Amino acid sequence: MIDAYEDPGEPDVRGGGGRYLWWLVRCQPGRSVAGAVLGSTWMALLAATPYLLARAIDEGLTPGDLPVLAGWTAALFGVGSFNAWLSIMRHRTMTRVRMDANFRTVKVVVGHAVRLGAALPRRVGAGEVVTIGVGDVQTISAALTVVGPGIGSVVAYLTVAGLLWAQAPLLAVVVLLGMPVIGALVGPLLGRLQGAEGEYRERQGVLTARIADLAGGLRVLNGLGGKGLFADAFRQDSRRLLQQGYRVGAVTSWVQALGAGLPTLFLAVVTWLAARLAAQGALSIGQLVAVYGYVAVLMWPVSVWVDCGYQISRGLVAARRVVRFLRLAPMPDTGTLDAPAEPSVLHDPASGVRVRPGRLTALAAARPADAAEVLDRLGRYVPSDATWGELPLADIRLAQIRQRILVADHEADLFSGPLGDLVGGRRERTAADIERAVRAAVADDIVRALPDGLGTVIDAQGRNLSGGQRQRVRLARALLADAEILLAVEPTSALDAHTEAEVAGRLREARRGRTTVVTTTSPLVLGHADTVHHLVDGKVVATGTHAELLDSAPEYRALVARDADGAAAREETAGAPGPKVPDAKVPEPASEEPTGEELAGQEPPGEESVGQESAVSAGDEVAR
Repeated sequence: MIDAYEDPGEPDVRGGGGRYLWWLVRCQPGRSVAGAVLGSTWMALLAATPYLLARAIDEGLTPGDLPVLAGWTAALFGVGSFNAWLSIMRHRTMTRVRMDANFRTVKVVVGHAVRLGAALPRRVGAGEVVTIGVGDVQTISAALTVVGPGIGSVVAYLTVAGLLWAQAPLLAVVVLLGMPVIGALVGPLLGRLQGAEGEYRERQGVLTARIADLAGGLRVLNGLGGKGLFADAFRQDSRRLLQQGYRVGAVTSWVQALGAGLPTLFLAVVTWLAARLAAQGALSIGQLVAVYGYVAVLMWPVSVWVDCGYQISRGLVAARRVVRFLRLAPMPDTGTLDAPAEPSVLHDPASGVRVRPGRLTALAAARPADAAEVLDRLGRYVPSDATWGELPLADIRLAQIRQRILVADHEADLFSGPLGDLVGGRRERTAADIERAVRAAVADDIVRALPDGLGTVIDAQGRNLSGGQRQRVRLARALLADAEILLAVEPTSALDAHTEAEVAGRLREARRGRTTVVTTTSPLVLGHADTVHHLVDGKVVATGTHAELLDSAPEYRALVARDADGAAAREETAGAPGPKVPDAKVPEPASEEPTGEELAGQEPPGEESVGQESAVSAGDEVAR
């Protein structure tokens, strides 16, 4: 079986899934051949039992020859015991075949997800990946049953037909024609099953994605009043999935019914013909008993082949989903040039944003997605004409871009583990470095509040932290990375005004002399920026300091401040020590843009504020 650290190999993603299943067989040739040989021998020896029984009756029991009867009885016992051992070995080998296929598929899927990296959520939904890992992997491994019992069924079927030909050619002809007839009757249903199963899997992936969104954003939905809308959509999708499940169940029930009924009917015909031949004297008593035994043996291969057809049909559907995922290409690295040796200007021609080195630059947009798209282009997560110095980003080696430019998403994943490891990342960090990053992100109060400090185990995605705490932990991790260029998406959107003002000041100090870009509409952050770009429909319409834009750009003023009095109150609040608002767990930022056109352009509710549609309203609440 494949080792946990062994290279799973290069999967065959050509075709519609059949080549992938065949690749799983070829990856373990010795075990697959052993499973086929053991399965074939085991089923063939099942047919030997009626033959030995017939000889014992005709040559020992009927003439009354006890020594001959004892000899055939001993042979019958020996063959039965040996076949029992073969059955154990066959089952053990096929279990290894299936488990190898299971683990190998998991490894290639996980490995490809890692290669896709940050492009993964942009290319496929979380529900699709979860469905592959939970259901499709098991279905694919079950389809490899055909390797052992499937091939053994063919061998046993032909063996029984040969034995019957020696005794009654008519029975042999009926047996040989029975399998194609059953295949012709069941085959169309298997085709329908593939179509119904494929649609069911698609709907299941959509519903799984909705469940994941619901688990991560229930409090946000409550804050926005959208829980009922989301629940209605989920209920409708669930009903559609249920209806599709009934369709799959209807086809499956017919396949299983025919798989059990047709072999029984077919073997009843063989038994009736054998009885007629025995009544006519064409078969002896021992041969008649042997035919009954052969009929019982044939129940195995016929039923197994119908079941194999069912499993292969489902396995092809699951394999197509895996192949479709494996065909997703990682972000192409076409760059051949080295990045600029000295700090240089980042420029995005699509928006007109120009980021000067060593400065804190802010992007303010009514639609946060517009500003985030600019950072995606500057971080080379999407194709663009962005440049770094005099060089196009697309021509620079991707590894160098990832090493020197960090895009810090405010919804970046948080893995389960001790808080110190969560902040430190994959590199070894000293306690002093972690402490400086935690303080710069104003997360030191989080460490003090946790029972074991930095050693406290944090749940996956930080579920035992509030929204604002998670955001500050992500910011601390980004600051500890100490990238030459930091592009931060909404780093303070879930914080109360007092904490936000502290973060803005400490962020500027921690990144002094380094290039930093943040997307925000909070005046508490914008006031610390060296340069502010105001974006409308993704284009820069005004550039300057926060104070300059407040005086000269009415649209900017309307975006970041409700009125002049509110702006003055917020500036006073940001500069005064004041009481710290408790870090309560209330709605956090949603994982996607709010559902519904009426919510477009609104920021998600904050951590400490009742609902921070902007940092301005939160500042006014503190001021009051």
